[in-house]
Amino acid sequence: MLKRTMIGMFLLASLATPSFAAGEDHNACQGDPNRWQQLFNGKDLTGWKHVGPGGDTVEDGLIRTHGGMGLLYWTGGKIGDCVIHIVYKMRDENDNSGVFIRIPLEPREEWMPVHYGFEVQIDNHPETSNEDEYHQTGMLYSLTKPLAKAWKPGPEWNTMDITLDGPRTIVVLNGVKVTDYKDGDPVPERKFDFEPQRGPRPNLGYIGVQNHSDDDIVFFKEVAIKPLKK
Repeated sequence: MLKRTMIGMFLLASLATPSFAAGEDHNACQGDPNRWQQLFNGKDLTGWKHVGPGGDTVEDGLIRTHGGMGLLYWTGGKIGDCVIHIVYKMRDENDNSGVFIRIPLEPREEWMPVHYGFEVQIDNHPETSNEDEYHQTGMLYSLTKPLAKAWKPGPEWNTMDITLDGPRTIVVLNGVKVTDYKDGDPVPERKFDFEPQRGPRPNLGYIGVQNHSDDDIVFFKEVAIKPLKK
């Protein structure tokens, strides 16, 4: 998550409060619950769109982040009641990025997803930015604290599985559950103005991956989804 002392309050004031009413959305996470649907084809960014500063390219079959702070989101629709499978690695021993979930509206800029969705953080050492464990890899950024530590340093590969089960979000990092949060659970007060606004998130939402800055390069090998087994 980008550190910024002012986040443009005029932007927040201009955003209408999203409607989270059930039945207004179609769940794009469909199909066989035993089979992954790959959202990234390993060749180009077909089906994806970037908003905000910086960008993303495909290099050697991997999504590579450039500059930032921006967001590359999947344009296929809102998803919920599904598992999101992410395989990523940092270029350096530690770099910053994130996986955004539960974004209520199709993004048009980079800050609406921050304040109205959740960011599953990618940052192994938040203490270097004077942040605490609530800002560590696998956390819902600034909202949850780790149940365990399971991240691997760059350039080792990490696997992140994010389960969206109604209002519940579970994050399993490298086979270890690190976050288990249900909408409405207690969360700490905001400490920084770049942290997300508190409040409910929708069961269905867009997803995306963050490009953070010129100094934070992260590669994504897989982004896949499958419906929850009923």
